Amino acid sequence: MADPIIIYGSKYGASRRYAEELSRRTGIPAFDARDRYDLSAYGTVLFLGGLYAGGVEGLSKVIHHTPDDGRRRWIIVTVGLSDPADPATVRDIETALRRQLPAGVYGHAAFFHLRGAMDYSKLSSAHRVMMKLMYLSLKKTPPEKRSASTRAMIDTYNKRVDFVDFSALEPITNSL
Repeated sequence: MADPIIIYGSKYGASRRYAEELSRRTGIPAFDARDRYDLSAYGTVLFLGGLYAGGVEGLSKVIHHTPDDGRRRWIIVTVGLSDPADPATVRDIETALRRQLPAGVYGHAAFFHLRGAMDYSKLSSAHRVMMKLMYLSLKKTPPEKRSASTRAMIDTYNKRVDFVDFSALEPITNSL
């Protein structure tokens, strides 16, 4: 159980793009979280997933289907619109991760947070409605009380934005 593997959960492509670039840089194979696979032979799982509604796309499925023998190393990379340079953004993401992960995995995982992309024209109808409702709710927040995440959501609403930055993968490759 020594080989590493990359698994990604992506609805609209940013996490997949990061995973494919990470695979290209490291030679580690990358697989979609929707596929079936056996992780028992892998000592390190690098999981990249998009942030959606307080969770990480595909992460629960992968965790649920992976035996927890305490020897596996987890590197969990989130991909979202909010700037991970903002400490409040990171706190919010890690609070969501704590809810989504078993304590044993959370306590021993390494976490990285990357910026993603959003193209509203490619969202499903349900996601478009959800984003509109969230946007309308966030717009009611007084400007002086808006967090960096709130400002990012308002500023990028109904636009095509791409914050994917492959240079941000360097700390992840260095952690291997």
